[in-house]
Amino acid sequence: MAPFDIHTQPSGRYLSFAEREEIALLRAQGAGVRAIARQVGRDPGTISRELRRNAATRGGKLDYRASVAQWKADMAARRPKTAKLVANPRLHAYVQQRLSGQISRPDGTVIAGPETGRWTGRNKPHRKDRAWVQAWSPEQIANRIRVDFPDDESMRISHEAIYQALYIQARGALKRELILCLRTGRALRAPRERSRRKTWAHVTPEALLSERPAEADDRAVPGHWEGDLIIGLKRSAIGTVVERATRFTMLVHLPREDGYGEIPRTKNGPALAGYGAISMKNALANTMSTLPAQLARSLTWDRGKEMSAHAQFKVETGIPVFFADPHSPWQRGTNENTNGLLRQYFPKGTDLSRWSAEEIEAVAHALNTMPRKTLGWKTPAEALNEHLLLLQQAGVASTG
Repeated sequence: MAPFDIHTQPSGRYLSFAEREEIALLRAQGAGVRAIARQVGRDPGTISRELRRNAATRGGKLDYRASVAQWKADMAARRPKTAKLVANPRLHAYVQQRLSGQISRPDGTVIAGPETGRWTGRNKPHRKDRAWVQAWSPEQIANRIRVDFPDDESMRISHEAIYQALYIQARGALKRELILCLRTGRALRAPRERSRRKTWAHVTPEALLSERPAEADDRAVPGHWEGDLIIGLKRSAIGTVVERATRFTMLVHLPREDGYGEIPRTKNGPALAGYGAISMKNALANTMSTLPAQLARSLTWDRGKEMSAHAQFKVETGIPVFFADPHSPWQRGTNENTNGLLRQYFPKGTDLSRWSAEEIEAVAHALNTMPRKTLGWKTPAEALNEHLLLLQQAGVASTG
């Protein structure tokens, strides 16, 4: 009976027996790693590891045979495995000492550090003392052990194995409370996909501020707007949109979605607070679609996820959206200044959802009829009307 099932087809992630047979034939013909990789359709690194790990060694040299390689791969894939830190007490002691060993002075005198309470199963204590320990990171341990034991292959461990020993208690290697020795002190490990997630994935290259028309910079041409949200209590918000040349302000009413406060909040669940991407797009489109084309040239926003549907907004309104650079509020200075004025009516720490569309429209009217020094003491409404009259006169002249 064969030591493995040759009919079992693994997922595309792993080499199959047929691929290993092809590797063995090409290797016997003297083909190199890259030539084999091209023939088999695999990465050269995959072929190199396969030849190194799963070759037969009985004759005293590495001799690759498909059957032996498949048997070795199947043996390595068996689960569960005994963790290295369980099987090797010396390795366990080395790792634990670098994680939780006491610190000392250069002369070897141990320093106890502050007293700490018992671990409660949660993250590191907020603004409280933590134990003074060696606190090496798993990566530091995994790489330093090669320096301390260059000729002892049994003293080898990867940083991932240390993390798993801490966070997966079924591994039975390290006590869970040792996570407090890590710098983050997290009780739960952040999923790998979350760490790879792009913070501003919705900001496409054509939506960068550098792509905005140059005419928007000197404020000579009206129709270029800046926008943002002002946030209130209980995840309430009001959208603010300000025209760069005239300082004319429009406020966007963002009412709660049906089910807010009734449906429990769930991870990746529906955005019911009123300023999810689709809700924001719809409310902003309803507000700005009333503008004539000459006054709807562009919109500059910060990098908030509420404008993730900017491409759809552009299709519906014809207004391209551009995003300011990270941590650069001065690139939307007009909007930031206006938000400061609005805080007189909508202070921080208050619930903004209690105001109706008519009420916030009255606040916008108050700002638009307030004289501004930068406009020569005209009001934003007067400045906007002047531009509209000029546009109408230019239209009449061109048709006359």
